[in-house]
Amino acid sequence: MRRALLPIAGLLAAVAFWSAGTALLAQRTPIAAAFAPGVSAAALLQLLAGSDIWLHIGLSLQRVAAGLGIAFAVGVPVGVAVGVSRSVAQATGPLFQFLRMVSPLSWMPVAVMVLGVGDAPVVFLLAFAAVWPIVLNTAAGVAQLDPQWLALARSLSATRWETVRQVVLPGITAHILTGVRLAIGIVWIVLVPAEMLGVQAGLGYFVLDTRDRLAYSELMAAIVLIGALGFMLDQAARGAHRWWTHR
Repeated sequence: MRRALLPIAGLLAAVAFWSAGTALLAQRTPIAAAFAPGVSAAALLQLLAGSDIWLHIGLSLQRVAAGLGIAFAVGVPVGVAVGVSRSVAQATGPLFQFLRMVSPLSWMPVAVMVLGVGDAPVVFLLAFAAVWPIVLNTAAGVAQLDPQWLALARSLSATRWETVRQVVLPGITAHILTGVRLAIGIVWIVLVPAEMLGVQAGLGYFVLDTRDRLAYSELMAAIVLIGALGFMLDQAARGAHRWWTHR
């Protein structure tokens, strides 16, 4: 009961501070009343009852899935190569650390010039943001494998591919899932500003649209919705990691 009530109490306290803050701001700036919890909740229910917001949600989730898919397809093989080969790790270490520290949003002008306007630059930015936690966690998983497993595979005359497929990948799946979970958090943060990149739909576009229409209650509702969707994605990734670990 305590574990169930504490998160609810934390959320109620946050809503109370939110309500008190908007009430104080509304005394000096009347427009702040449009950001209050009650008004935002009513706007959120109205949005969910319509069809437009579901289109934006669907397109954003498609872009997230595409970006994560590309990052996974690139990050896992690269991470395995880095973890298996010390030469590859030494050759790519400084480069990867340099690229990892570059904000994905700083690539926005380059992505538009090269890929044009539309979904392609958004997916590129999401994939660029997501690939690094997958690469690093995959390499860390390979480094932490029990050397006796690899020695046993060699003693059974396993080929390099058989060793990777039968020993390495099953042994590092938990690390890969941890990298995917971290990647989801990063991608969800990058998504909204990336969708302000000339696309005509998506949650980032919807945030800009509500600002331009001065629909501040819908703007706050969109912020709450983005947080709720991100929380559900994180819970799904955490559940997959917990299931694999227990399995």
